[in-house]
Amino acid sequence: MKEITSEMIRELRERTGVGMGKCKEALVLAEGDMEKAIDILRKSGMAAGVKKEGRETKEGLILTGENKETLVIAEANAETDFVAQNDRFKHFLHDVVKQALDTKPKSLNDLVQQPYYKDRSVTLDQYRNLVIQSLGENIQLRRIEVIHKHPNRSYGIYSHMGGKLVVLVEIDGASDQEGIAKEIAMHVAAENPEYLKPEEVPAHAKAREEEIARSQVQGKPANIIDKIVDGKIKAFFDQVCLTHQKYVKDNSVTVQQFLEICAKKVGKPLSIQCFWRWKVGQ
Repeated sequence: MKEITSEMIRELRERTGVGMGKCKEALVLAEGDMEKAIDILRKSGMAAGVKKEGRETKEGLILTGENKETLVIAEANAETDFVAQNDRFKHFLHDVVKQALDTKPKSLNDLVQQPYYKDRSVTLDQYRNLVIQSLGENIQLRRIEVIHKHPNRSYGIYSHMGGKLVVLVEIDGASDQEGIAKEIAMHVAAENPEYLKPEEVPAHAKAREEEIARSQVQGKPANIIDKIVDGKIKAFFDQVCLTHQKYVKDNSVTVQQFLEICAKKVGKPLSIQCFWRWKVGQ
């Protein structure tokens, strides 16, 4: 069996709010599997909700850049926040984003092998090594995404905690509604939805919730159980799906209803196409 460490117990406590002793028991029963331990606590009724985010494991920054055709989001990591806040580190990440905007690489590996646009005698990865030598810490490019803009869509960007958390929302139906898209991006930053809408929830995730829900209502008549389970699945969708969440600035409406109100004001049908929520180290 996997060794149960104090760090694992603390993480389970942080994610579930359950006492240390019960967390240890659950981890032992789950043979060290964190997700199984969470299910055990939920089935027993001790963990009503679960924090979806674990602890941050790396320092760094996330940066976006855009032009008329393209939008880029990139994350670079360092060992300490002191280095992540250093101007040399920030300039490095800025250069990465600018080069990605210009060259539109297919992958992170393609990007780092390119000649660095300010000094074509070195690759972008070799430039990264020069920054490492200058700052004295290991620096890594963790991820990058190049998004090709659509002519009838709006893009809202919200950066929080000085670039530690960045959200991008893409809205279909108009190209001049960045403000609405940013409002929804701020909601995503605060509420951390896992999916856009119920149709996108994987079958295995829904099945897991159904299993947990049924384990909590054993002994009741079958028709009552089905109604309770359906209600719990709906509550699950309301929690994890962006369009079903209560809008953070006005919880009398859902995010979908907020968007419909905005659509009436601008006179165009609007829909959320997709969203990105990046947090440093995740």
